[in-house]
Amino acid sequence: MDFTNFKVPYHVDHRYEKRIAYFSMEYAIHQPLKIYSGGLGFLSGSHLRSAFELRQNIIGIGILWKYGYYDQGRNPDQTLNVEWNEKVYNFLVDTNIRFEVTIHDSPVWVKAYYLPPDIFKTAPLFLLSTDLPENDHVSQTISHKLYDANVATKVAQFILLGVGGMKLCEALNFNPELYHLNEAHGISGAFYLYKKANNLEAVRKKIVFTTHTPEEAGNEKHDIHLCQKMGYFSEVDIEEVKKLGGAPGDLFNHSLAALRMARLANAVSQLHGEVSRAMWSKFEGICEIKSITNAQNWNYWADKELYNYMEAHNTPAFIDRKQYIKRRAFDIVADNSGKLFNPEVFTIVWARRFAGYKRASLLAREIDRFKQLLSNKHYPIQVIWAGKPYPLDYPAILELNELINISKELPNVAVCLGYELTLSRYLKQAADVWLNNPRVPREASGTSGITATMNGAVNFSTNDGWIREFINHGNNGFVVPLADYASMSVHEQDEYDFNKIYEILENQILPLFYENKEVWHQIMKNAMRDVRWQFDSNRMVNDYYEILYKE
Repeated sequence: MDFTNFKVPYHVDHRYEKRIAYFSMEYAIHQPLKIYSGGLGFLSGSHLRSAFELRQNIIGIGILWKYGYYDQGRNPDQTLNVEWNEKVYNFLVDTNIRFEVTIHDSPVWVKAYYLPPDIFKTAPLFLLSTDLPENDHVSQTISHKLYDANVATKVAQFILLGVGGMKLCEALNFNPELYHLNEAHGISGAFYLYKKANNLEAVRKKIVFTTHTPEEAGNEKHDIHLCQKMGYFSEVDIEEVKKLGGAPGDLFNHSLAALRMARLANAVSQLHGEVSRAMWSKFEGICEIKSITNAQNWNYWADKELYNYMEAHNTPAFIDRKQYIKRRAFDIVADNSGKLFNPEVFTIVWARRFAGYKRASLLAREIDRFKQLLSNKHYPIQVIWAGKPYPLDYPAILELNELINISKELPNVAVCLGYELTLSRYLKQAADVWLNNPRVPREASGTSGITATMNGAVNFSTNDGWIREFINHGNNGFVVPLADYASMSVHEQDEYDFNKIYEILENQILPLFYENKEVWHQIMKNAMRDVRWQFDSNRMVNDYYEILYKE
């Protein structure tokens, strides 16, 4: 295949003719391609799938992570063992495109691989690698581990994505009309463009930016002098850089630079838009931040038979289908954890990336009350946890291991490891309720509940992110009532949410599930209908063209 003068290999819909290069550190495309860690990757994967379905003129640019994020294994006592295993992919095409990127005053060779659209039904995806014999060992490791813990390696990864992605577009002669940065990891590419154009307005015409982090302190910052030494700014004068990405103490704020170098940005939910506009308003020179709520690809995630029975008003078949996919999922859970569950029993699933604010173990905050809930003979219950903490986030790993130890004592509690796309799908099919309890307003969007609902699970959540636009309490899900969280300490907020979760669970959800199945099934159906039309990523990627990419 000839990659000079590259064009997307399908007929482009006239509504989406503008050429877009989409940059993301991670893509959750399909289970065999392990180059993602969590929600950012799930979003990017759904974006490329929907771009393919709508025939958009877009290419994805990312990095081919040799060891992926990491593999979740088990120690002899069942606790988490972080494993690094080389990944091999025979379905990727070697483009024979090679070029150099300067990192720390040294040339680093970069090679581009290609995922054709017909493999996993996505827009074209190009993945960059430095794992080449021409490079020294340190340079090879740049593309080894997603979000490497070494600061210098992480900065080099950002250079690879940003500058490397720009150089790839030049090698392809794709000539994007816009570069879309999904998070600020690729903002080094804007400095590459700035060095060539020597004109900020010319750069701003070419950059759009999706921000995901609802707290200013949570955005990536690095020592500006380290970034300069490593070549992050493509030899742009450091005083100019400070004007763009300056933060106290000579820190370079990647997101702030992106907001100043982009013509337009978007937050990932309506609430996140409000939070982001308020958060960044104290800084001068930032672009407008609009809201485009995250979504997930219905064609990839949804259980089609469940939808077909719902739309045919065949309730017995609808119920049988949900029981069947629960039973099938429980085989996977049993193989993973040794716990064989009953598909007739109400099942709660909490599964997503482990991070402190997401409060994985909130349901088990008071262990005696948790055990009392689990021993209720009138309303039996099963609970499943799964998710990946960052491999060096020791508090999150400890939280996961504590849940594993709790599960050893309780026959109706399981903790599954290996949380990737396939296990994610099965756990969503296993769930009657998909529990989501981040501290409000720290979840910019959150999307796991979207795909859970596409598999007949009912969302039960704190009132954050996309949930605020979706849940009508008691009609298509259940939500913890908002409180004056701003006046609460973390302990008070956790206590309030914990008590409300138990109150709603014990007094509303469990009685409905066991005593009023007709209403419960209607809630499931309402949610499935609402999520399909509001939160299918085909809507999202159309919004990107209509809102973010428009002149």
